[in-house]
Amino acid sequence: MSLITLNINNRQVQVEDGSTILEAAKVLNIHIPTLCHLKLHDDKTINHPGSCRVCVVEVEGRRNLAPACSTPVTQGMSVKTNSIRAIKARRNIVQLLLSDHPKDCLLCEKSTNCDLQKIAADLGIREIKYKGEISSFPKDNSSYSIIRDFDKCILCRRCETVCNEIQTVGVLSAMNRGFKTTVAPAFDLPMMETNCTFCGQCVAVCPTGALTEVNYVPQVWNAINDKDKVVIVQTAPAIRAALGEEFGFEPGTPVTGKMVAALRSLGFDKVFDTDFAADLTIIEEASEFIHRLNSGGRLPMLTSCCPGWINFIESNFPELLDIPSTCKSPQQMFGIIAKTYFAQKLNVKPENIVVVSIMPCLAKKYEAARPEMKTNGVRDVDIVISTRELGKMIKEAGIDFISLKDEDFDAPLGESTGAGVIFGTSGGVMEAALRTAHEWITNKSIPDLEFKSIRGIEGVKEASVKINDMTVNVAIANGLGNARKLLEAIKSGKSNYHMIEIMACPGGCIGGGGQPYIHGNIEILEKRSEALYKEDKNKALRKSHDNPYIDKLYKEFLGEPYGEKAHELLHTYYTKK
Repeated sequence: MSLITLNINNRQVQVEDGSTILEAAKVLNIHIPTLCHLKLHDDKTINHPGSCRVCVVEVEGRRNLAPACSTPVTQGMSVKTNSIRAIKARRNIVQLLLSDHPKDCLLCEKSTNCDLQKIAADLGIREIKYKGEISSFPKDNSSYSIIRDFDKCILCRRCETVCNEIQTVGVLSAMNRGFKTTVAPAFDLPMMETNCTFCGQCVAVCPTGALTEVNYVPQVWNAINDKDKVVIVQTAPAIRAALGEEFGFEPGTPVTGKMVAALRSLGFDKVFDTDFAADLTIIEEASEFIHRLNSGGRLPMLTSCCPGWINFIESNFPELLDIPSTCKSPQQMFGIIAKTYFAQKLNVKPENIVVVSIMPCLAKKYEAARPEMKTNGVRDVDIVISTRELGKMIKEAGIDFISLKDEDFDAPLGESTGAGVIFGTSGGVMEAALRTAHEWITNKSIPDLEFKSIRGIEGVKEASVKINDMTVNVAIANGLGNARKLLEAIKSGKSNYHMIEIMACPGGCIGGGGQPYIHGNIEILEKRSEALYKEDKNKALRKSHDNPYIDKLYKEFLGEPYGEKAHELLHTYYTKK
């Protein structure tokens, strides 16, 4: 591809033909503010409608100011990003946006994480210049996961792009014209009445408080302060690789020990690890996979750990509902084991145990509320909060997170293997399952624990694994758009896979809708992933079936893997939506 030479603020730069002014400026580390622009996880899908005009710059020889995010560079172009004219225009644009925006920043869920708030501060805006009638729309808080407050929408269309082009769910789109324009579900339906998967990727990219998660922190505080309840907490594997970002740690810094210490300081009675339940999930999923192989069962088998993609298949591919594993997710397996096996050990009634989950995923909030996830009328998991919400709780309690000394999870539900840790990154569930299935089928130690061909954050990965005389074909998809491709192949009969892992979010759980905001930054996803693989490598035990506490759980309580009691407690069903 040919190179284009141009000048930006009297500095020369060369970029590839087809690049935008914004991309050229980044090469020179020149900052141009943006609101609507966003390069998403696959590095190809870009939201740049040029609608907000916050990125306008002055181009020599051009009468009008140009939006830097959508204006291609030309040979010899001369650009001023910081001229008085450009800065005044940006100030006017932001002031116009603020004139039709709520002024409750101190109470907003996105306060200090709001792009509009930051740009207004950077531009030194301290008063609303334009005044008039402010638009007002009903707030949609119909779901267990996502709140939609259109009063705070700036029509950047980021959510629409990620929902339609990355996730291919198609729930959000622009409606109406002029002052009545909204980005909403068809017919302005409540989110709960759409085929939304509650993956939370729209929340992850929203620059303001128009899309936020449902806040369950008050319920957690109430539970912790209830003397009649035993409150236990489980933390998903992806949390430890991202929580540190909320306190200034470099992305990808594992903070497992500090996280455990913080949770104890918050007042939880027991601090457990969802990785334990991930090991349990592998025992059941590997057993189910081997059973399907030996009995001519339905293949490929699809992992069912991710509630977002389960919502997706129920709504979009109901004819394929016989192929996902019937195993519950690790979150839900932990909940039921906590309220049966562990409750018996404590001699406490299940209804007096409160299970709190810390999850990277907003769909987990919805999953915990599903009617199938109750036992004798008691929810398996009571409250789900995100990584971001945990960060807020720690700050609210005044805990000096950085200075905390590392502590260990409680036993027995806190002991796990490296296989459980890597559940948090794309390909991790498959790798964990193959470690166990390979040894169970061959009755030999696996020669290499690391299946590097299925690692990485690419959208779709494939591999063939030799197990005895059989070649097992596997595939991994992360992001629902990529999942759609695999499901279409299965539906058309073109698939020759034996097992498929699907995660709704780009990169897997490390890129979940409840993680610290990174707005599609691939480098941060990669660093989070590396942190989990590093923790796996440092574990004394790295195969789920080697976890002695899992073995003890089956001997004392569950019986045989994939047996009658395991089916009763650890497996579920899915229905057409």
